[in-house]
Amino acid sequence: MMAAQSDCKTLTVQELCAETNASEYVISGDSNRLVSGITMDSRSVVEGDLFCCVRGANFDGHAFAVTAVEGGASALLVERYLSEVENVSQIIVANVREVIGRYAKTLYGDPSTKLRVVGITGTNGKTTTASLLSSILNAAGVTSQALGTLTNERTTPEAPILQKQLAQAAENDMQVVIMEVTSHAIDQSRINGIQFEIAVFTNISRDHLDYHETQEAYFAAKAALFRQDHAIRAVVNTDDTRGRLLFDAATIPMATFSLDDIAGIKTTASSIEFEWEGVGIAAPIGGRFNVMNLLAACTVARELGLTPKEIARATTQVQSVPGRFERVDAGQDFTVVVDFAHTPEGLAEVLQAGRAVCAGRVHVVFGCGGDRDSGKRPLMGGVAAQYSDNVMVTSDNPRSEDPLDIIKQILEGIPASATCIVNSNSDRRAAISDTLQSAHVGDIVIVAGKGHETTQEFAHHREEFDDVAVVRELLNLHIGKPA
Repeated sequence: MMAAQSDCKTLTVQELCAETNASEYVISGDSNRLVSGITMDSRSVVEGDLFCCVRGANFDGHAFAVTAVEGGASALLVERYLSEVENVSQIIVANVREVIGRYAKTLYGDPSTKLRVVGITGTNGKTTTASLLSSILNAAGVTSQALGTLTNERTTPEAPILQKQLAQAAENDMQVVIMEVTSHAIDQSRINGIQFEIAVFTNISRDHLDYHETQEAYFAAKAALFRQDHAIRAVVNTDDTRGRLLFDAATIPMATFSLDDIAGIKTTASSIEFEWEGVGIAAPIGGRFNVMNLLAACTVARELGLTPKEIARATTQVQSVPGRFERVDAGQDFTVVVDFAHTPEGLAEVLQAGRAVCAGRVHVVFGCGGDRDSGKRPLMGGVAAQYSDNVMVTSDNPRSEDPLDIIKQILEGIPASATCIVNSNSDRRAAISDTLQSAHVGDIVIVAGKGHETTQEFAHHREEFDDVAVVRELLNLHIGKPA
């Protein structure tokens, strides 16, 4: 007897294809076999699953079909007939990756139609905007859930996982789901099968060029979210050049947000205030760059039906976002914040925000990830030198690369004419410790790059490493308190 997944429908292969409205497919084998789940991972197959054979950069899922069938898969989604697994049904399509989302949507009962789904894309600010919007909605009595960097191993998971998460949200009586949508997810069709009520654009800057190769291709991937086949309407940042391009070329209705919409901006390391839509907005989060994230969240909340007064009441109750300008206070006489900034523009924004709220010097500890866009490393070194008084270059997630090589590339971007103090230490803990000990009254120390992450990734292993926990422990040690 099949171990059907409780949150999936059970359909015959023929019914599944018909309900999915898949126009180009061939069924080989018994079209009446029952399907009660869907997966791309042969290791997670349970009896009754549709196993999707995806061709990737490093692996071809067709090679794992036998394993999947041995694990209980009753059907396969393939791009070619597999003679070695004749005892199961095979749905043959031109491109498995492009249609997985639609098959998953059908099996999970088309959950995005039972929810109001908001998709947020952009280089910086996705996590913070999603978290702030969810907090605002919940405080106003609208049940919501944010999905992304803070909840998933991968910011935007593969389609079967996404559809399952949406189905679970609907079962839990969520009214709104706010999703972070990455360029990889759009390009790899992970969001196919999801109907977004609102697509949101925060900003775009250099990132993921190891994957997209050019800035134009990166933007094109982001822009695809704003098509009629993905979203009904949109909210875009028109202070960003590419946001303005999206607005000018819009094929769906678009609302906008801009600093021109607000007045009386006041920021500290732990608070933001401004005037918007005739009301005063105040939130217990810090950093001037977060003004745009908060404004984006307020604008989307308005588009979802909240009044400005309801939004203003709700913003006072928002929670700080882990690893996003997160203040760490152990009684020291200087400010310390941890932030996820890992792009040149993101680092510049955080450092400028730090400069705006401190009376003393700006210290920064940061590195760059291995096996990622190496071209941004010297750019980040230049940014750190431009906006900081004390630069400490260290290791981030080196992965398969030598940390010293990455540090060297970062340091190459710091001009000889730089007036800041520059040091490096590949031991991240020691680098943070040295910087904290060099800080004085009125200074701000910014530990950037990893934010909410709790591990450090090396070539063949991961080690526990939480910037916030390490900073707090070191602060307690340095000021004589127990850890």
